[in-house]
Order: sequence, then structure tokens, then C-alpha cells
Amino acid sequence: MRRLHHWPLDPGSRAARFALAEKGLDFDLEEERPWLRPEPLFRLNPAGHLPVLEDNGATIAEMRPILEYLEDAFPGQPLLPRGAVERAEVRRLMGWFELKYDGEVNAYLLHEKLEKRAQSLGAPDPQAIREGRDHLRWHMDYLTGLLDERDGLAGPRFTLADIVGAAHLSCADYLGDAPFEEFPAVKTWYTRIKCRPAFRGLLNDRLPGVPPSKHYDDLDF
Repeated sequence: MRRLHHWPLDPGSRAARFALAEKGLDFDLEEERPWLRPEPLFRLNPAGHLPVLEDNGATIAEMRPILEYLEDAFPGQPLLPRGAVERAEVRRLMGWFELKYDGEVNAYLLHEKLEKRAQSLGAPDPQAIREGRDHLRWHMDYLTGLLDERDGLAGPRFTLADIVGAAHLSCADYLGDAPFEEFPAVKTWYTRIKCRPAFRGLLNDRLPGVPPSKHYDDLDF
């Protein structure tokens, strides 16, 4: 039995779902609300963080270990390049999204628009949302620089860097905050991602009371 504990708009959970689907692996989803500190989740991961993968008796907690585990345990459909330098670049970009992008974009947009609502923490702060959108533009400009020289974020082929990047950017897409028209190279890359069969499950996500942007599940937006 393979089960992924997740929250639909948690970027790390989305990356794990995307990678599992790219590997062609069957899995069940268990939706969690970590802010409620559910005891079963904390038994699986004492930090209380998502995602958590249960795979035939093994428990792997959090995005990076899950993605590395999937690559090691299921080497078919490889999502890391062969060369050491190329692998290092993939891991650098994974860390970029997990730390820098998350702290400068998700900590503003997801927190204000989703986490506050879910946890009854009050109304969104318009100034924080504006700052998050400004940070997002800076990050999309950085991605444009990468994509001017590469087909994927880390190089010529699709890798875990693209999975993690798309998982994060898709949350801003859901909320309607990603200005794709200002960054055509990023839009072209993300359109290719949205057309991958493994990404379709993420495009079906819906949060009660928080509908997605009109173009969220449009493959040719």
C-alpha cells in the first residue's frame, strides 16, 4: 500500500504527487490539516510537516527526502540527470524553491489568502499580498533568465527541478497571482508542464470557498 499524506495547496505535497505520477506509481491520498496538529500525522512525522509518504511499511517525511527516495527506489523514468554537476544544479534549484521562493512568495500569498482563512487568523493583509506579488515577479524574472538558455529549469531535460518549480508556481496560478503574460518564457515552460499527463491531477484540485483562477486548468491559457 502506498499513501501520501498531503494538503492540496501545499507546494511540497504537490511536488510529491507530481513525482509519483511521473514515475507511474499508484497511490492513495490522505488529506491532512497540519495546523490542527492531528496526532496520527505527528506519529508519522514528529515535526508535523507535509508531505508524508507511506510505502509498504516505510515512512518518508517531507518533500526532498520523498523525491530522493522515489528516484532511488524507482529508477525507471529518471528525474535526475546522470552527471554530478547537472545533479547539483537540480538540487540547487530544488533548494531555491523550498527556501527562497517559499519564504518570499508563499509566506505572503499562501499565508494571507489560504492559511489565514483555514486557521481563522483574520482577514488577509493587502500590503503583504502586494509584497508577495512583487516578490513573485522577481522570481519569474529569474526563471526567465534560466529558460532563455535551457528547455527545463536545470538543463535540457525535464527533472525534479521542474517538478518542484511547477508545484510552487501552480499555487500562485491557482490564486490568480502569477502574471504569466509579463513573462512569456515562463508561460511557455509552464504550459508544457500543464500538458503533462502526470500534472492533470493537480489541475483538478479545488478548495472549498476558494475557487481557482479561470485559466487554472486550461492547458492552452
